[in-house]
Amino acid sequence: YLSKSLQRALDRRLYLLLYGNSNAAPSRKPVWHFPEKVYDSEETLRKCAESALAFVLGDLSHTYFVGNAPMGHMVIQQMENVPEPSKSQVIDTNKFDIQKCEDFVWVTKNELLEYFPEQAEFFKKLIIS
Repeated sequence: YLSKSLQRALDRRLYLLLYGNSNAAPSRKPVWHFPEKVYDSEETLRKCAESALAFVLGDLSHTYFVGNAPMGHMVIQQMENVPEPSKSQVIDTNKFDIQKCEDFVWVTKNELLEYFPEQAEFFKKLIIS
């Protein structure tokens, strides 16, 4: 299945989505979401983002976090510690051992908007290409 491969759409950026339980889903039913972690006691928001991605990928040696600040802020009702999306890039690998979720996909920006139609305007502004 092509959306599981990092070797698709090589001329565009891909975004990792996970399917499973999410802190942002009030119903606690499995949903598509980004790697996430509730901010707890980490020194910085970047450390929290690194921890969230490490929980899913395990090894972060092939990732690069772009900056120290989140790339956006999402308001989710009924949550105190809202996850903030951070930007990281995969470097020098074509496969990860993705765990801790029921399913995953690597999607382009346009495909991402199909997964989150209610937040399409937010992601259009947040994601440049």
